[in-house]
Amino acid sequence: MAPKKGEKQKNNKKESSAGELRTPKGMHDILPSEWLWREKIYSVISELADFYNFNRIDTPILEYATVFERGVGSDTDIVNKEMYFVRSKGEDSLVMRPEGTAPIARAYLEHHLGRSASLQKLFYRGAMFRHERPQAGRFRQFEHGGFEVIGGNNDPIYDAEIILIFQRLLEKLKIKNIVLKINSIGCRVCRPLYKKQLQSYYKDKEKKICADCQRRLKINPMRLLDCKNESCVGFKESAPSFFDKLCSNCSSHLKEVFEYLDELKISYSIDHTLVRGLDYYSKTVFEFFVEGAGSEIGALSGGGRYDYLLEMLGGRMTPAVGGAVGIERLITVMKAQELEAPKKQPKKVFVIHVGELAKKKSLNLIEKLRSAGISATEALGRDSLKVQLRLADKEGVKLALIFGQKEIFEKSIIIRDLENHLQESVPMDTIVEEVKKRLVRKKQ
Repeated sequence: MAPKKGEKQKNNKKESSAGELRTPKGMHDILPSEWLWREKIYSVISELADFYNFNRIDTPILEYATVFERGVGSDTDIVNKEMYFVRSKGEDSLVMRPEGTAPIARAYLEHHLGRSASLQKLFYRGAMFRHERPQAGRFRQFEHGGFEVIGGNNDPIYDAEIILIFQRLLEKLKIKNIVLKINSIGCRVCRPLYKKQLQSYYKDKEKKICADCQRRLKINPMRLLDCKNESCVGFKESAPSFFDKLCSNCSSHLKEVFEYLDELKISYSIDHTLVRGLDYYSKTVFEFFVEGAGSEIGALSGGGRYDYLLEMLGGRMTPAVGGAVGIERLITVMKAQELEAPKKQPKKVFVIHVGELAKKKSLNLIEKLRSAGISATEALGRDSLKVQLRLADKEGVKLALIFGQKEIFEKSIIIRDLENHLQESVPMDTIVEEVKKRLVRKKQ
């Protein structure tokens, strides 16, 4: 039967509305169950930052496009294809930040952080945005946690320290089968010669590589080694190595990084095709992967030295090194390796009410416990004593406080030990002291 006039249009409207009631492609909701994983990762990042003396810094989600065009590189995929531009009423070209290092370098210059201390150790955590093809562990809105060392001397010990932090992060999260890959992409002295050798190597392969790489060959040949296109992967494996083209300064720097890693007993492999996808890198670059379960995710974290970035943004050349880790990628790998999901810390007390009068007085009791620093929970929407006791037991709570009309009349409350099922009635005005006393006993 043919649709009535206007019916098709009406159905299309419904479909359109239904389509809008979901997250946009490449975006995702962070549900309560996933926050347990995130909070675990956040706590480890904060713990490492505190131990290695890194200070928190946050930059806006919106930045001027020039921060990335000048810092990341106008010929990179991030700037050419992946940035989200934001319409503004003025003529400013604003973008949602696609990565965290360039904005931190901008903040370092804008606020003259080098004046307060010649060496700044900074860490951050926040949302990034890239318009790329969504796949396992990769979203268009994602979160990075990063560590940056800016200023001071161009000392290889900081390259090693940054690598060490990410090694410890993965270890503390109990991620297995970690693989660290390292390379050096040289400096302004030795890089031009290597670029010429790359162009010479790819000259007779130009028609066989992808369209993007054909463009890169003329503009920025080192980007050829970062291509993931199947038609290009085979060629880059046989590309010339940078190692024998490094100048004495870059060679010495890399050698010292290796010596520090050897001293720390951190295993690594040299990958001469590793260049990272951003123009601001120089000398050391690194990435962490896993083998086996979770390997399809690709690099979990990566970074390197970026001594030219602040100069590219209008400052003077300043030694700097850093790296970032993808929070979603970590969670995906932890799940793929079947690591035990983090658990919420159980509350110490469960408040159980019997009857409407007790229910009305429950919130006041809970507030009294909170003020005394005793964590408490409840099931105020349930009336059954049996159901509330079962919930308390399920949540792993140590003590239950039970009161009904009789206890309210007697100004008392029942304390029930949920491990040995013993209980006693105590005066309501001594409840905080009685609970604290029993919790201390349980620790012994």
